[in-house]
Amino acid sequence: MSSNEILREFLLETHENLALLDADLLTLEQHPTEKHTLAQVFRTLHSVKGTAGFMGLVKLQAVAHASESLLSRLRGGELQFSPSIATALLQVVDAIGEILAQIEASGDEGDGDYAPLTAELERLRDTGDHGTTSSLPPISEFPTASSVAQTPVPAEPDSTTNFSSPLPPIAVAAPVVPPAPRPPASSPVAPVAAPPSTVELTPEAVVETHSPSLADTSIRVDVNLLDNLMTLMGELVLARNQILQYSLLHEDGDFLSTVQKLNLLTTQLQASVMKTRMQPIGNVLGKFPRIVRDLALACGKQVHFEMEGQETELDKTLLEAIRDPLTHLVRNAVDHGIEPPDVRLARGKSAAGRLRVLASHEGGKVIVEISDDGGGIDVARVRDKAVQANLVTPEAASRMSRQELLQLIFLPGFSTAEQVTQFSGRGVGMDVVRTRIEKIGGTIDLESHAGQGTILRAKIPLTLAIIPALIIVSDGDRYAIPQVSLLELVWLQSDPAKPAIEWLHGVPVYRLRGTLLPLVFLNELLQLEASTSAEQDVIIVVLQADERPFGLVVDGIRDTEEIVVKPLQKQLKGIPVFAGAAIMGDGRVALVLEVLNLAQRANVFSGTKSRALPQQQRSPHASTAESESLLLFALDAGGQMAIPLSQVARLEEFPRTQLENLGRRQVVQYRGELLPLIDVSRAIDRLQIDPPQRGDRSKRMGATVPVIVYTHATDPVGLMVGKLLNIVPEPSSARSQTNRPGVLFTAVVQEKVTEIIDVPALLASSNHS
Repeated sequence: MSSNEILREFLLETHENLALLDADLLTLEQHPTEKHTLAQVFRTLHSVKGTAGFMGLVKLQAVAHASESLLSRLRGGELQFSPSIATALLQVVDAIGEILAQIEASGDEGDGDYAPLTAELERLRDTGDHGTTSSLPPISEFPTASSVAQTPVPAEPDSTTNFSSPLPPIAVAAPVVPPAPRPPASSPVAPVAAPPSTVELTPEAVVETHSPSLADTSIRVDVNLLDNLMTLMGELVLARNQILQYSLLHEDGDFLSTVQKLNLLTTQLQASVMKTRMQPIGNVLGKFPRIVRDLALACGKQVHFEMEGQETELDKTLLEAIRDPLTHLVRNAVDHGIEPPDVRLARGKSAAGRLRVLASHEGGKVIVEISDDGGGIDVARVRDKAVQANLVTPEAASRMSRQELLQLIFLPGFSTAEQVTQFSGRGVGMDVVRTRIEKIGGTIDLESHAGQGTILRAKIPLTLAIIPALIIVSDGDRYAIPQVSLLELVWLQSDPAKPAIEWLHGVPVYRLRGTLLPLVFLNELLQLEASTSAEQDVIIVVLQADERPFGLVVDGIRDTEEIVVKPLQKQLKGIPVFAGAAIMGDGRVALVLEVLNLAQRANVFSGTKSRALPQQQRSPHASTAESESLLLFALDAGGQMAIPLSQVARLEEFPRTQLENLGRRQVVQYRGELLPLIDVSRAIDRLQIDPPQRGDRSKRMGATVPVIVYTHATDPVGLMVGKLLNIVPEPSSARSQTNRPGVLFTAVVQEKVTEIIDVPALLASSNHS
């Protein structure tokens, strides 16, 4: 946590405590023998003093210290709580509020002189209240709120300020400092009144004095309330999905418009609710420097510890779930990874080892990387220890690759320690780390080289509550695939003369742009009835698991949908290929596939990560096929058109209810941004002098809209078409020139005259329309 964040937390907590101090002091004035209330006031001011000293707030520390000293004698029974003491302590509350206001406005404690207040507190501490009158100046002589409000507010705080340097300013408007609290009417003490002010307030000053403080713009909420809110949000998403499903069966314009607004508001509300649960991972990482320091001293080692990415956010539930696993990995790196200084010097290294923790966002997940430059892992020793512990047979160990041997450290009961110490050696830990991380949908990977160090990389989902997913069909049942693992979709038309799927050493593969893509048939993996034959089209969902792509062959594609992941019952928990279940818009249940476990169970990653073909093994037509392939599509009015595949980023299909109007343009929410849409039929018609009469186009529109995401400079554009047909090589027949605007040329493709569109011309016409 940065110094600016610590200061913000201190200001929030102290603002809350000031309100309690007011009430407690008035209670003590009425009931001086209330020991519990007196102890509570003492603890509050003691906490303020301690934190103020840590933050270098000299004036605040002095005022709180003088108050604490007075309260200490009151708690010990040496003094009696009196009206004069109550008045002095209430003015302490005002002084603390004024100092906080100055800190919020300018980052320092201001020019206020609080020496008279501390002197009065010391007098009361030493002499008590023996009828003497207060020597305090009137309250109005302390710094006023208007003077605080006129302090210029910096544009942005310095996030790199050290604790020893001047405090970083916080860009928050100055609050109104209330006048001194007055005792109730029944109090025997007359109120201390301020003299009339001679300052004339301008309208601008009045506005400034009503600016909200940091305490007014923040609120603390019980975690259980946030959990309940997230549960209700999940149910609302389910209801939204059901309404969207129902709307596909109707053509009422008003109803569809209302559904579209409901969808938009639900999406915005969902994002806001999920944001309330996000916390910086620095809340966990902040404890690591102390852990490393203490453990290094206990082990007789020198460790230089570094952290990056503490501001990376993820769901609070997941943050709590990874606290213990990450702590174990850091302790393990110090205890097992980094060598003692004499060993490091003998190996030509510096005496101090280097331990680094890096957190970052990548592909919709949080990546936490723990690396050290220690001795690394000796795979031969790992193999021997695993055999000795009967965790693996000698025959199996001899056939394992280096990476497979490294994975043995995650087996229950595995340990390379020669003796049990207070830190490690009992054979428990790494298996628990993997189990806990996988339980929340994460993965953990290991890289290590003897003498060079070790890197442990954990991938953790941002949230487990609501995720976008692709709904697929296999043997009549629906399954959900998290979109974070989805790369692209490939649709292969059946052609017995040129089978698309090849076999390499008994493994089905598909040549995707010069790369061998291993295939997994979902029906076979789940032991369902096989439905894919040579006479049928092949649908391949290209997924990524552990940074390696593979293709999942399915029977059909349904839709993309945001789903609420529900935990599985105990009957299905033992099946690793399922991560949970989700209720669809029509009320039916779909199982959520665990992509990594799916790939591991199918054994598609037994070799190296990269499966790109060497240059000498590539098909002689691979490069030309990639550069000359065409994407065929049809318009609503009929006719076949095409676009070079090299210009296509992705193929999507959106429910028509998700389309929105932004001015004169249609847009759709796509991957967290607004994707502008162009209707190809209308764009071509606009380019013609005498556009044809298309009839009532609304009667031909389906419930979904096929969209070609076109890579235009740096910003993608969606081309709305009638139907996506196929991907084919460009024919070798001669091209025919055409004078039709928006069309580059025509050619015969699959025995049909096909127009190859001029996308830049369509974009230009759309921008000028």
